[in-house]
Amino acid sequence: MLSCTKLLRRCLSSTASSSPQPWLFVGLGNPGEKYQHTRHNVGFDMIDAFAQSQGIPMTSVHCKAFFGEGFVGGTPVLLAKPQTYMNLSGESAGPLAAYYKLPLNRVLLIFDDMDLPCGVLRIQPKGGHGHHKGLKSVIYHFRGNRDFGRLRIGIGRPPGQMDPKAFLLQKFNKLARER
Repeated sequence: MLSCTKLLRRCLSSTASSSPQPWLFVGLGNPGEKYQHTRHNVGFDMIDAFAQSQGIPMTSVHCKAFFGEGFVGGTPVLLAKPQTYMNLSGESAGPLAAYYKLPLNRVLLIFDDMDLPCGVLRIQPKGGHGHHKGLKSVIYHFRGNRDFGRLRIGIGRPPGQMDPKAFLLQKFNKLARER
């Protein structure tokens, strides 16, 4: 997660002087101990790592999400981990962006992607949902607008004939966690 936090800081530093408007980073995942540190929860893990590295407490609840506010290099940052379960993430992300009156180009969603090898990161300024149900929910709650950023975190494909749903809900082994 260290390279992810560096990537997010770099994105923020390039926009620090251009706008006092906050950034909203939304990590997708499932709530509860059962899902902690699973492949499907890398979005939550990334928000936790970034919040810790920047000293931003995630101690409040806002719009159905664990929530934190802080500054990174003078840029205001809002961090959220929706507690709606992955497939309903838009029920939190949509109201958060609306509450803060953010243009969607100031929103970054962070989520797992089975189409990328484990540990590979891809950042995109906009796009579709790629069959990701959490992303599909967010697009729906942004009224079909897809013009928001995405940080895709590769988790790889399930081995052999393993059920993809079972793979998503597994915890990483030590090597995969390091990646």
